[in-house]
Amino acid sequence: MPRYLLSIYQPDGPMPSEDRLADIHRDLDALNDELKAAGGWVFDGGLHPASTATVLRPGGGDVLITDGPFVDSKEHLGGIKIVDALDLDAALGWGAKLMRATGLPVEVRPFLGWD
Repeated sequence: MPRYLLSIYQPDGPMPSEDRLADIHRDLDALNDELKAAGGWVFDGGLHPASTATVLRPGGGDVLITDGPFVDSKEHLGGIKIVDALDLDAALGWGAKLMRATGLPVEVRPFLGWD
């Protein structure tokens, strides 16, 4: 069965209110329950803010280490969900549910070798 990465893009800035976060967590728990019941849940997780990132780059045979995200952007990867889905349409359906649960943009991409 094809495997897909659902990437959640979160804008820089303050976190949502406690009430909004509680709603998001409730909706995500319901989505995870639905995904698990359908046999599609593989893994998911949220990330700390992009400011906590460390980037490793090749540099003349050495490893160059820098703080912060790889690119300067107003949105950064905020979390991921990995799902098994019958096809792209099914994966897009899960992505749409994730987008509605979080209120954030979601990118859907297939993994190589899982089709």
